[in-house]
Amino acid sequence: MPGGGIELSRAEIEALHARWPSRWTPSEVARHLAGVATPWCVAAGWALDLFRGTQTREHGDIEIAIPAASFPEVRDRSPGYAFDAVSSGRIWENATHMTPAQRTTLAELLARAHPGHQWLER
Repeated sequence: MPGGGIELSRAEIEALHARWPSRWTPSEVARHLAGVATPWCVAAGWALDLFRGTQTREHGDIEIAIPAASFPEVRDRSPGYAFDAVSSGRIWENATHMTPAQRTTLAELLARAHPGHQWLER
C-alpha cells in the first residue's frame, strides 16, 4: 500500500454511498469513454444486469475495469474530474499523481466531478 491517505472510521465508510448524488448508467459511461483506445468493461452489479439483459435492482454506483497502466488515458479523457483511491479503510484524495504500480495495490478509484464535490463512482 502507498503511504499516507486518510483513515476512515467505520461510520465514515458506511456513509460513503450517501456521497454519490449522481449515478451513471452503463450507457452514460459508454458515451463518456467512446473513442478511448484502452479496453474497458462494466464490472460488478451492473455487469450482472447487462449479462441478464435487464436491470434487476437499483444500483448505488457503477464500476468499470481498465488496465492500471491505461489510467492516464481515462484520466485525460475526464478533465474536470478528480480521482480518489480507496483501499483498506483509507482514502487518497486526488490520486492521479500515483504511479501505476501504486494504483494497482488499491481496490478502486472514485471519480468526482470537481475537487471538493461529491463522487461519481467509476
